[in-house]
Amino acid sequence: MLEDVERAVAGTEPVHVRRDVEVERLWLDATSWVDVARGWLAGADEMFEALRTGVAWQASQLFRYDHWVEERRLAAFWRPGRPLPHPGVAVAQRALQARYRVTFDGCGLIHYRDGRDGQAFHRDTDMRWLDETVIAVLTLGAQRPWLLRPRTSHHDHSPGRGATHDLSPRSGDLLVMGGRCQADWEHSVAYRPREHVGARISLQWRHAHRRGRPFAGASYRAPLNYGTSR
Repeated sequence: MLEDVERAVAGTEPVHVRRDVEVERLWLDATSWVDVARGWLAGADEMFEALRTGVAWQASQLFRYDHWVEERRLAAFWRPGRPLPHPGVAVAQRALQARYRVTFDGCGLIHYRDGRDGQAFHRDTDMRWLDETVIAVLTLGAQRPWLLRPRTSHHDHSPGRGATHDLSPRSGDLLVMGGRCQADWEHSVAYRPREHVGARISLQWRHAHRRGRPFAGASYRAPLNYGTSR
């Protein structure tokens, strides 16, 4: 099925994965890494416009301590077997699964409408098994700060709040977090409420190898659940 989609896209759409793009691995520490592929997806701006106007975006909420708060971003999710929001989603998923030799349950889509939307430092603890994960993040649209910091700096109140890396992906750039990145590091899409910032769409694929001790957190589950693959 995905082979047919890829051939259709190659014949009728400018969206495709650039196979000759260099993938640079950034080691955050001895067991955590991020792969960076600049310009990985061709036709990213066309795909951005199609998703921005064609996806049924929804607001979601997170439970914080003792109450629900609305996230400052919009979200959607695609699973195999459902209508594709854009053929390029399947093309990208196929390429990622082949490269990292994992199976993804689907693709999460996040829409940051402007600089008032963003995401605070966090780990994807709802995956439960954090010792060895693969999380691919494909950016479409505006460039935004994309920060990383070790967990030990979570009480830092400096402007960058302890960030040690800013990968700032552009439209078509791919970032893939792996190893113990979710166990030992946090990532964030920085808010820019006082700046003129264009819209950004993030496509996310997540896989957790069920190794080590599962994360023991709160009993609630986030309303937007990406799933965990074996």
